[in-house]
Amino acid sequence: MTGAPDRGAVPAAPLLAEVSKLKAELAAARARIAELEARADVDPLTDILNRRGFERELARSLAHVKRYGSKAVLIYLDLDDFKSVNDRHGHAAGDALLKGVAARLTRHVRASDVTGRLGGDEFAVMMWNLDMAAAEAKTREMETLIAKERVNHGGVEISVGASAGFAALEKGHTAAQAIDAADKSMYARKNARRGT
Repeated sequence: MTGAPDRGAVPAAPLLAEVSKLKAELAAARARIAELEARADVDPLTDILNRRGFERELARSLAHVKRYGSKAVLIYLDLDDFKSVNDRHGHAAGDALLKGVAARLTRHVRASDVTGRLGGDEFAVMMWNLDMAAAEAKTREMETLIAKERVNHGGVEISVGASAGFAALEKGHTAAQAIDAADKSMYARKNARRGT
């Protein structure tokens, strides 16, 4: 029978409304996934890059160094005797100090530089366009900046020192090799400051 109405057909308007609703839900879900992926690279305590995010940015920077011959350095910082802050004043005080250190580092680098917390009390900063003399000066400046950070916790002023080392980003290095070189430089500095 031609021309007879299809009794199972859904009217177009409700169907279009449902499609529109599903598209909006899909867009919202995609936006939420993108937000979660971005947060996966950020340290929730300090709100700077975590190790995963920092290593990703470092790998990109190494690719840029390799392709364009750019100059960049990696500064590795380790807080001195941080465990005693947690032992004496509690983890909340230690967390407050870590937040303060991250904020101070971020305030004293350029927008093009990258700051991250690699874990525990270890931080790293990747800086562009520094020669070795400037890298040495900036590394010592960061030690001083951290030593000046003060956090008031429960009426007690808490501070900590830091040892920092640096390494130039070299063509052909991986992110792990760059971090290892800067880490070794930091340990040499820490040992020299201890007199060992």
